[in-house]
Amino acid sequence: MKTNHLFILIVLSSIILSYCSKLLLKTDVITIKTLAEQLTNKQINEMIAFQKKWQWLEYIITPLLLVVKISLVAVILDLGCFIFDKKIKYKQLLNIAVKAEFILLSVIVFKTIWFYVFQQEYTLEDLQYFYPLSALNIIGYEGLEPWYIYPLQVLNLFELVYWLIIAYLLGKALKISTDKGLGIVASSYGIGLIIWVVGVMFLTLNIN
Repeated sequence: MKTNHLFILIVLSSIILSYCSKLLLKTDVITIKTLAEQLTNKQINEMIAFQKKWQWLEYIITPLLLVVKISLVAVILDLGCFIFDKKIKYKQLLNIAVKAEFILLSVIVFKTIWFYVFQQEYTLEDLQYFYPLSALNIIGYEGLEPWYIYPLQVLNLFELVYWLIIAYLLGKALKISTDKGLGIVASSYGIGLIIWVVGVMFLTLNIN
């Protein structure tokens, strides 16, 4: 399947899965209950009206964020290939990045199943901080410094599978072993991810 067709598919899948998740987990109701402890009824109604008015922006922001992310991943992988003296077309790297992104959609599915079936009593914080099969779920977010939360969310099995899929597809495209492909991914995307996580931690620390 062509990259643009795959991209459209992943955008539609992301929007549909997110919508179904919000519907099943009653995210809006949980949010209102949480805000009721902090705001007046008038303020809550104004906030709900504001959200409904600008809800359509989600359908624009989702594809834009995916375009930025996938493009950056492809650029970073291109740099990694250059360092390892491997030649590959940028559009091939885009195709690889789009295909690998599908594994991250399963995070929404796992999260929805978990709260809909296994943990039916939950708070807004539970929804915000939960990341399936992550280090944060093992440690728990209660009493944890806010700037530790994101890196512990990033340490998850889905991210590992994401790396392996990119390494496999990269190895296939370059006609090298998956191990060598993983070396390229680790030295390019891996370093980029570490820089990103450190940046988020720094911002979180300063905000708090």
